[in-house]
Amino acid sequence: MKIGYSFWGFLGDGITDTPDGGRSHRRTLIDGLIAAGHTLVFLQQDRDRDDAHTPVTGPYAWNPGLPDLDALFLEWRWPIPGRTDTPCTAPGHTCDLHRQQQLLDHYTHRHQIPTLLWDKDQRLAPADPLRLLPQLTVCEPALHPRHGATSLLFPVADHTLDTADPTALAARPRRWPLVYVGNQYGRDAAFGTYFARPAQHLDHVVAGRWTDTGPWPHVNFIGRIPFRQGLDLHARAHATVMLAPARYATSGQYTQRLFESVLAGCAPITPARYRSAATVIPGELHAYDGDHVADITRTLISMPTADRAQLLARCIRRLDPFRLSRQLHTIGQVFDQPQGADNGNLTHHTTRNR
Repeated sequence: MKIGYSFWGFLGDGITDTPDGGRSHRRTLIDGLIAAGHTLVFLQQDRDRDDAHTPVTGPYAWNPGLPDLDALFLEWRWPIPGRTDTPCTAPGHTCDLHRQQQLLDHYTHRHQIPTLLWDKDQRLAPADPLRLLPQLTVCEPALHPRHGATSLLFPVADHTLDTADPTALAARPRRWPLVYVGNQYGRDAAFGTYFARPAQHLDHVVAGRWTDTGPWPHVNFIGRIPFRQGLDLHARAHATVMLAPARYATSGQYTQRLFESVLAGCAPITPARYRSAATVIPGELHAYDGDHVADITRTLISMPTADRAQLLARCIRRLDPFRLSRQLHTIGQVFDQPQGADNGNLTHHTTRNR
């Protein structure tokens, strides 16, 4: 299949001043689709070249027009006041939302080709008419997706999981008892309960965009850091906490921070109320409040290396739902499923632009 892929972010490390969490898994998914025999064309701006000035080499192609496609894959974008909802000539404007609408109008509405809308931040309104289109499937990276959506999780390469060495990870020296890498967006309540309190007693650091830190003057906020430094911070920490907006916690949406931390040997302490926590994280890492987070962290610090290796091995096994092969299977089902009684097979949907 020839798949048009729309994303607003990076394939490589990108720039520091960006919230793009897709850097940990986007290229994994794209390379997996290409290895499966599909042809991909990227339909948004090449931000690795234009913004980061570090073009990514590989079997990748960008197209600013409307090429012939068999299917459309959208990493969903939404209005951001002052940035995507302004005129194209306005200072600070980015055209990703306008471009996405152009793609929807042309491919999904006019030519009715199969469209996968990956709502990675759960921003699509429950009553959005897009959900009713027979040629469009909404996916969410949640174990319990909402509003009839299909589960498409953030992928981890099978080889990465199969070759992860918990013994080597457990033996690494650790500088920080507790860290958090991520942005503030909607996490204030979880942060106050599960991180700020243990941070009163444990050496810690928080990296990411946190613009309102007044309630927690004791917390060591260091601002945004480069992508690779975030990975390194996990590699030097005993534990992190899976903090999430309420909509993530209630739908069982685990962000890339889960496998970023586990594969660095950093234990992912998780609020016990997080839906399906038992599915993806061992029970001894489920916390009921901030004091419990502190207790678990102290246990990890004093844990013998062999015991820590066994715990990390269980964490790695629990990442099985995120395997790339499982996500590719889901995508295959989305694009192969019937798209209406009169639509026929996928190959009949190819757009013809003159």
